[in-house]
Amino acid sequence: MNDNQLLDLTVRAHTQALVSLRKEHRAKVAAHANPLLRHGEKYFSQNDEDGILLEIVRRIGLDSKATFLECGVGNGLENNTLILLMSGWRGAWVGGEELAFALPEPSRRLLYTRVWITPENAFTLYTEAAQRLGVGQFSVMSIDLDGNDYHILADFMYRGAHPSVIVLEYNGKFPPPIRFTVDYDPSNQFDGTDYTSASLQTFYDLLDGYGYALVACNITGVNAFFVDKKFLKKFSDVPPGIEDLFVPTDYACVTGIGHPPSARTIAHFLKERLVVIHGKN
Repeated sequence: MNDNQLLDLTVRAHTQALVSLRKEHRAKVAAHANPLLRHGEKYFSQNDEDGILLEIVRRIGLDSKATFLECGVGNGLENNTLILLMSGWRGAWVGGEELAFALPEPSRRLLYTRVWITPENAFTLYTEAAQRLGVGQFSVMSIDLDGNDYHILADFMYRGAHPSVIVLEYNGKFPPPIRFTVDYDPSNQFDGTDYTSASLQTFYDLLDGYGYALVACNITGVNAFFVDKKFLKKFSDVPPGIEDLFVPTDYACVTGIGHPPSARTIAHFLKERLVVIHGKN
């Protein structure tokens, strides 16, 4: 067997493995009690969060006039709110990494603050971003910090933050009713172990007291979606119990196959473009 034949076999085997995993993913979604998971798609999120979030905001009537805040966005190429930016929303990102693309100066669509987020500075960052965007509350808030997520969320809630939708990265190793959160440490960094974030039950207990309902966990057991309880009528098809909605972590569950994201694609959507309409005078 020559090198070209070996390469061809390798590519075919890899493709077949991806197709098989995709079928397993679809079967897992179809078998789950929560119909929201049927809308899961990976566009710019880590897994299938994009599609779930788009269905949630559609149901509660949020459109491109709404705003988002995301804490912990990596280099900006893969996160939960990129799809909202692409859909015409305005928003703010806060994170510790340099973005993979340059923001227009000034940017009317996206604000970025590069800083290490702690409970001591988090709400100040929240209010400053809201003021710069000219809003009282964000419509969607996502937190993915791999550490002090619970402590920062608790501070946001205590100080009066109240987005319509909250997306949280939970620790799917701990099913309900187990309560777990990492001890607060302002210098905490993810070490690749299960000592990270908080269990779903812990987030659920906190947000229930502030008027939020859990409506979904994504199929890989990474992110949980909460909505203001005033929107619950829009989710009458969603099981009400946390045990029915919980999904354990399954990193092997493939949710999307396609081209990797490009910094040029994102930069394209941040440009102030002149739209010329051709027609008769």
